[in-house]
Amino acid sequence: MTEPAIGPEHAVLECRGVVRRFREGTSTLEVLRGVNLAVQPAERLAIVGASGSGKTTLLQIMGGLDEPSEGEVLVNGERMQGIGEAAKGDLRNRYIGFIYQFHHLLPEFTAAENVAMPLLIRRVAKTAALQQAGELLGRVGLGERLTHKPGELSGGERQRAAVARALITRPQLVLADEPTGNLDSGNGEHVLKLMLELNEELKTSLVIVTHDHSIAERMDRILVLEDGVLRESV
Repeated sequence: MTEPAIGPEHAVLECRGVVRRFREGTSTLEVLRGVNLAVQPAERLAIVGASGSGKTTLLQIMGGLDEPSEGEVLVNGERMQGIGEAAKGDLRNRYIGFIYQFHHLLPEFTAAENVAMPLLIRRVAKTAALQQAGELLGRVGLGERLTHKPGELSGGERQRAAVARALITRPQLVLADEPTGNLDSGNGEHVLKLMLELNEELKTSLVIVTHDHSIAERMDRILVLEDGVLRESV
């Protein structure tokens, strides 16, 4: 087990004794073994570890997309466990943005519509939501691509749109799972710099799961997940 390096009194997100087990036939695999973590406002945090170490599982639990076998996750002091799916979805929409290795943009919608989606879920008027989406897409260099659908965008453009979608609600926390893993080095660097610039400007906490130590070294803290235990990198 690891203890948070910084006290959780003002944490954006806390993991308290998070355990995750999976059944494999007659045996049980314990992927996470009592993870404790506190993410502070505007903090940049990297989680590294070998393939299959449970990094993505931990990130999904942090975002309320998977349930721990034991323990709990608190987002802005609100407990993720023991609430209905609708309440959990509302909590995610209010506080968390997600960026994945694959963009997950909806192919039938334009770039602006995809980015506006989290605002529309909040019942923001469509005109206002699209205006905000257009402004943010302009910030990420896609101001001329608002009406283009994902299939008409390059891989780097799609991932920049995904970054804009994650940040459109100005979330307190962004969870990113190998966000540049599907891009070439040039586009990957562009997307990472963009994420860091917006993190600094919007004061959004950023947790990146990555196997790339050159990315991890640009964060404030590096945590290593090994044998189900999360430890500070030394």
